[in-house]
Amino acid sequence: MSEFKPYNKPILLYDGVCNLCNWIVKFTIQRDKTGKFMYAALQKEKGQEILKHFGLITQDFDSFVMVVGDKYYTKSSAALQAMKIMGGMWSLLYAFIIIPKPMRDFFYNLIAKNRYRMFGKQESCLLPRPEWKERFLD
Repeated sequence: MSEFKPYNKPILLYDGVCNLCNWIVKFTIQRDKTGKFMYAALQKEKGQEILKHFGLITQDFDSFVMVVGDKYYTKSSAALQAMKIMGGMWSLLYAFIIIPKPMRDFFYNLIAKNRYRMFGKQESCLLPRPEWKERFLD
């Protein structure tokens, strides 16, 4: 087991080469004025360490993962948890949690499986702006 120690902030794990995923990270950072979240690419060292700690697959980057303390959420549940934590009007989206997870994840998986084709892919992971650097674990 890895030496992962829970952070005092929620961690969003994302596919670092996916244009859609990078857009979502930028979108979140721009609205997270108080720095509630930390970020790590699934492909990078810290992302891999966290995935291993929770016994999650380390080669499949189709899932958005949200870590809150010693718990983790994946796919649509992770996205809804992020909206809840963001607060404000965004937290209203958490109401979709009442939709059964298999149904939510069916639509999540459709987008995840086609995201590179629909939104494109980068050669390497997002490099954060200097003013965002302290929010990234890698």
